This record gives sequence, C-alpha cells and structure tokens, in this order.
Amino acid sequence: MSKTDSEEEAFYGSVASSEEESDQLRADEYPYEVVSTEEIVQYMENEIREVNSVLEFTDTTARILLSYLKWDRDTLLIRFYDEDREKLFAEARVVNPYRKKTEESNSSSHSKNETEECGVCFMTVPTDAMSGLECGHRFCTACWRAYFETKIQNEGESGNIACAAYDCDILVEDATVMRLVEDPKVKLKYQHLITNSFVECNRLLKWCRTADCNHAIKVQYVESKPVTCKCNNTFCFFCGEDWHGPVTCDLLRRWKKKCSKDVISLKWMMANTKDCPKCYIPIEKNGGCNLMTCRNCKSSFCWICLQLIDEHDPCNSHSELTTPINLKTNQERYEFYINRYANQIHLLDFEKKLYRSIEIKMDQMQKHNKSWMEVQVLKKAVDVLCSCRRTLMYTYIFAFFLKKNNQSAIFNDNQKDLEKATEALSEYIERDITDKHVNDVETKLQDKYKYCETRKKVLFEHVQEGYLNNWWTFI
Repeated sequence: MSKTDSEEEAFYGSVASSEEESDQLRADEYPYEVVSTEEIVQYMENEIREVNSVLEFTDTTARILLSYLKWDRDTLLIRFYDEDREKLFAEARVVNPYRKKTEESNSSSHSKNETEECGVCFMTVPTDAMSGLECGHRFCTACWRAYFETKIQNEGESGNIACAAYDCDILVEDATVMRLVEDPKVKLKYQHLITNSFVECNRLLKWCRTADCNHAIKVQYVESKPVTCKCNNTFCFFCGEDWHGPVTCDLLRRWKKKCSKDVISLKWMMANTKDCPKCYIPIEKNGGCNLMTCRNCKSSFCWICLQLIDEHDPCNSHSELTTPINLKTNQERYEFYINRYANQIHLLDFEKKLYRSIEIKMDQMQKHNKSWMEVQVLKKAVDVLCSCRRTLMYTYIFAFFLKKNNQSAIFNDNQKDLEKATEALSEYIERDITDKHVNDVETKLQDKYKYCETRKKVLFEHVQEGYLNNWWTFI
C-alpha cells in the first residue's frame, strides 16, 4: 500500500513528539507556541509599532535599536529616557532621528538641472540620479544598487548594511534598500534576512533546527525545557541542542567539549564488530537488542560488557564486577561511559529504521483481523523504544560527571531498570512478533512499553528532585 509524503512524515516522524510527552515536561508547564514565518514578521512589526507609538521613529530606526538591544523594549525605553541618547544612537549606528535630516538639507541645495560626481564610480551624473543617507554620503543609484545586491546576495547581510562611504558605519534604512534594489528575488532575500536576524537576536524566539523547516518557537521566558516543532523535532530551547534530559545544558556542553571527533569515530567502529567472549569469533551487530548469540558456539552474551548471559550482572555503572579492569583514572571512567553512550547512539540509529519494517508487520496483523487502531500499538512501541534509547544515551553523560553519594546509587538503580525494560522491549519487537503470536502482540507490547514509560518517568522525577534539592554534585 502506497503512502503520500505527508502520511509518511506523520508515520515516521513521531519519535520526538512521543519523547516530549514521556519526559513529563509538557507545554502547560512551559508555555510556548510554534510560529510560521508570516507570524514572525507580524510579531516583529507589532514590536516596532509598539515602540514607534511612544518614540515616533522610522520603522528602520526602531528595528535597528531594538535589534541592538536584543529586542528588549523595556531596555530601549530606559536607555532612551534615562541615559545619553546620542550615545545610544551612536552605538546602534543610526543618526539621531530628532536632528534635521542631512539628506533633506543637502537635497534642497541642489537643482534638478545640476550634476554631481559619484564617489564610487567617479561618473558625473544628474543630481536626481544620486541618492544619499542621513549621514550625508551620496552616490549614484547604480552604485548603490550594485552595493546592496552584493551585500545581500554574496555576503548575506541584512539589517546591518552600512553606508558605502569609507569609514562610515551608519546603517541603511530598509526603505532605501527596497527603493533602489530592482530585482524581486534580491528584495525577497533581504526581507528573509531581516526576519532571520529578528529571530536570531530575540531571546524569546528560536528557529527549529530541522533542515527546510520554516517555523520557530516563541516562548514567554527562557528556560532549559523541551519544545516541539510542527515537524516533530524536539529540542532544548535554552541551548538549541536536541532535547537532552536529564542532563543540563552545561553538562552537555562539557561533555561535547571533552569528546573529540576521533574518539567518537573510534567508538562507532568498535560498536559494529566484537569478538565472542567464548570462542573469539568476530560478530557483527545488525540489530538493536544487546542480547547476542554467537552463530559459531551458540553462546549468549551482552554486547556492551561481553559477559556471558549466565554470568551477567548489570553493566550500567562502573565497578570491578562490570568491567575487566577496575576503573581508577578519569580517562578510564570516560572510556567506560563513552562506550555506552556511543552504543546507545548506534542502537537508536538502528531502531529508527524499525519504522519501515513494522509497517509490514502492521499489515500482517491487519490480515489477521486486527483493526487499524489495534495495530497502532506497534508504532507506539517503537516510539517509546527510541525515546528510551535517547534518554539512556544522556544518562551516561549524567553518570560520568556525577559524584557518588546515596542518591547516586538510586540513580544507578533507576538507570539499570530502564536499561532492562528497554532491552526487553527491543528484543520483543525484533524477535517475537511473528504470525504465530499475532493475537498476543497487542497486550504484551502495551505491557512492555508502558513499563518502559514508567521506568523513564521514575528516573526523570528522581533526577529532577535531585536538582531541586541539591543532591547532585559533579566532577
């Protein structure tokens, strides 16, 4: 059965949305809205209108001043009324709008029959073919047009195009650019760049990070909380990274700084092939479950720690029981956790691909008299599985920096329980859903993914409680 692109997007793109729900951090706790480009432009125009209703600037002057002050209206009003206005205008690179415009005074001194020399091309042109800014610099229309088009098309500048005169940093009015530029595509790009600059400078707005997505997130106040775009991408509003709960933005930044690309590449290579711990035959991992069976000697073992299943202990925390060598140095500790971190990335990447295979299984279930609604449990299970993988990935960062105390032991237990629940769900989805067991699938899957959600919720709530009560200390 073929699907439209929109149906496919809805089918395959639900991981982030499910993740946000299971993180127990919903929009009613952190209010935000997803806004389109048109709504962003309207928002910007409203901000400019609010300022101009009090200060009576031109739209461009208001926009430049607001942009300079990160679109904080209160700060602009305070600086305008309580501080040196001339200093504010100079810092923002605009001419004091309360002065008589230099351009007007210059223009009045020229007759339409006069000519002027352009300071760029040095051509003598009629005065009415010259244009100037409030700073007093005048050039021919053709040179201005070429200058603006170069700045917009080649340098991607908007909102901060300075005067073309040497050593003059006064910014050009939007109306001047739109009047002198003739190419509609250049005008459109200029407007897009202004909109982008508005979002980049406004602390209450952030673009969605998905390629080709033209939506942004608008919040009422800035916090490190997850926000989900209409394209189902979920990210942290504070730092802009993929949502990384239960790790703080600062810990994630420190982790990324510590991780080099070479080390990450090495771990990815290590994550694909390992030797059987019993017969030492190389085994390639081609599934998401960490329970492996050697085709040569039939031994079952854990992919992460390489212990035989009969002798296997939890391997989420470093100790003499879970690693061949006692971890005594910080580097060994780092190696331990980055292995597990990279492994979860590898598993998450694989399990995202399950969406295409489970569609086939869903069709099979419908052939066994299951309704469309009943078979959605399979898709929901993969949503939860991917969400738990991502959470586990970040718990290893948290564990790496975490100092031991009584509460850290509880965290390790919660992490271990989530690992076990996630592995059980992964194994069931990959191996146990067959035509023979199709009638039992719905109940068993619901039990397994709901248990995963419960364990994830317990882990998150404990970590959040620790942040609130200052239980956690980090290296």
